[in-house]
Amino acid sequence: MQNPIVKAIFFDIDGTLLSFTTHEVPKSTQKAITLLKEKGIKVIVSTGRSINSIDHIKYLNFDGYITFNGGYCITTENEILFKQTIDPKDVNAILAHAKTQSLSFSLMSEQEITIHDVTPEIAGMYAHLNLPVPPTVEMDQVDASSILQANIFIGPEQENEFMKSVMPNSVASRWTPLFADVNPKGLSKKVGIDIFCKYFGVPLEQTMAFGDGGNDITMLKHVGIGIAMGNANPEVKEIADYITSEVDENGIWNALKNYRVI
Repeated sequence: MQNPIVKAIFFDIDGTLLSFTTHEVPKSTQKAITLLKEKGIKVIVSTGRSINSIDHIKYLNFDGYITFNGGYCITTENEILFKQTIDPKDVNAILAHAKTQSLSFSLMSEQEITIHDVTPEIAGMYAHLNLPVPPTVEMDQVDASSILQANIFIGPEQENEFMKSVMPNSVASRWTPLFADVNPKGLSKKVGIDIFCKYFGVPLEQTMAFGDGGNDITMLKHVGIGIAMGNANPEVKEIADYITSEVDENGIWNALKNYRVI
């Protein structure tokens, strides 16, 4: 195999950098990131998490952060490169819908995450991610213009109709059957990749990305080399250039070795 030229690598967090089993970054991944940085390769987080939910991985000294599925891109020096909120009409429509229908959702802004109607399944999901359950939102106190992302706790079979009738100016993606990430229409991790490529002067064909969930598909298809973790969803594996081993089986390390990047 000819060694590809790789100058920037984008990493999803949950199920990619972080193990769902240990809630930690495998030692092999930590070592890989150190080696990449020593070689001058940019390492950038690309996550659906909020900017306030990534402090536990910052010790790895990434070069930048794509958060909210591309809606908020920030450098390690806290320079905001991009920020796009959900159309306030769609946020107000969620709030109105929840007054007449049973609906669990969380709303994320630059400052905080709040949630409406915590069910046992939702509490379990936050435990699975090793995150605290966000505080309950008072719907009449929501600043509809500040929301960067929503999590709507509905199944895949309800998603299309919900998005069409309640949030027509937004787009849904998911990595779990439990909920959908909702972001402004046209937004995805792909947008964040373009922003950081421009910022660092890296050609798109010299990029690589790792992911495991549905919200990683646009990212993996967009970069030069898209790698699906062994624990990735089937639809992610279908579009990947390469399928590595699972996060707990040194998946990131093994793929980087396979491509002779480290």
